[in-house]
Amino acid sequence: MPEQANTLTKSEMREGWKLLFDGKTTKGWRGAYKETFPEQGWKVEDGALTIQKSDGSESKSFGDIVTTDEYSQFDLRFEFKLSEGANSGVKYFVAETTPKPAGSAFGLEYQVLDDERHPDAKMGRDGNRTVGSLYDLITAQGKTVNPIGQWNAGRVLVRGNHVEHWLNGKRVVSYERGSEAFRALVAKSKYAAPAYNANGRFGEAPKGHILLQDHGEKVSFRNIKILGK
Repeated sequence: MPEQANTLTKSEMREGWKLLFDGKTTKGWRGAYKETFPEQGWKVEDGALTIQKSDGSESKSFGDIVTTDEYSQFDLRFEFKLSEGANSGVKYFVAETTPKPAGSAFGLEYQVLDDERHPDAKMGRDGNRTVGSLYDLITAQGKTVNPIGQWNAGRVLVRGNHVEHWLNGKRVVSYERGSEAFRALVAKSKYAAPAYNANGRFGEAPKGHILLQDHGEKVSFRNIKILGK
């Protein structure tokens, strides 16, 4: 990690890493299903991209934001800081489907959550809605989470159909996208609903946007970078 937040080391530059957030502007991002960045709710402050607290609803107060570019094979790294009781998420392979869903845009989700205080941690199946998990599908295992108000390091690695979630340097989720096992998990989840599969099988889009979720609670992100295409 470079000494200064939202910068790349010389070796990262040589390897081809790209910053998705420069720490000063919202360049490279727009509102989901919109052409521009939200006018309210999201702020760049103290070198972080922060969604402000509202009413706890999903993607309705200020809206989610997505990268302007789409990605298919990548190593995505980011840091997140939760406020007490907060809920958010980092989604990938996000497709802006038609018609627009009532809540968040569809995509695979790296869960960002205060496990101790948010009720979603006790919903789903066997803890598959806790921080670091593949939301509603696979529970994060063997994780170490920093206290509320401190930064945590997240990572999503995609190589072919193989996907991994990492949290604070530990691999906590591993799966094969599109496999029989993956589809069986989808069939037991909320994503089995027809709305999630109207444009193809859920979670199997060949490429998609990266999304940061507005779930009505204050959450900050920084050091968002990606290697891939």
